Amino acid sequence: MTFFQTYQSEIIASLFIIIFLLILRLILKKLIYKLGRKTGINDARIRLISRYTTVSLVMLALIIETFIFGAQLKDLALVFSSVFTVLGIALFAIWSILSNITSGVIMFFSFPYKVGDKIQIHDKDLPIEAIIEDIRAFQLHLRLNNGDLVTYPNNLMLQKAVTLVEKNAIEEGSDDL
Repeated sequence: MTFFQTYQSEIIASLFIIIFLLILRLILKKLIYKLGRKTGINDARIRLISRYTTVSLVMLALIIETFIFGAQLKDLALVFSSVFTVLGIALFAIWSILSNITSGVIMFFSFPYKVGDKIQIHDKDLPIEAIIEDIRAFQLHLRLNNGDLVTYPNNLMLQKAVTLVEKNAIEEGSDDL
């Protein structure tokens, strides 16, 4: 019981922050779903971006909570510098994966092509003309004219020139997707 008496104001502030961030999460989730459906993005990508938003809000809540319970900025600076040093080394090793995830988030908001569109990727080494079957967190699934499935990294989609050959090129009534 003394814990609650000692930290009463911090607990009340924490409850307000948690309620505020939960409401913010619901609003952002609705906005993401509304934007995703308005632009014709499939539900899997909408859920993925929604998860990214939730994780970001949880991290923000943890940082705010440390300040509410009295952590000093110099203490947090020491912790963050240590954590970011370790993360920096680890993330350098997996920069390609992070690049694809970041590209997937960018593509969610500003990618002009949708599932079903036939595109041509202008790559001097391997030009590709294919139909977009799926857009995932790390790569696109492209179906070539000969029926082969190609996975193409998201970060390369943002680096290469891409031309729309045919809008919604998937035949009507196809259950392949």
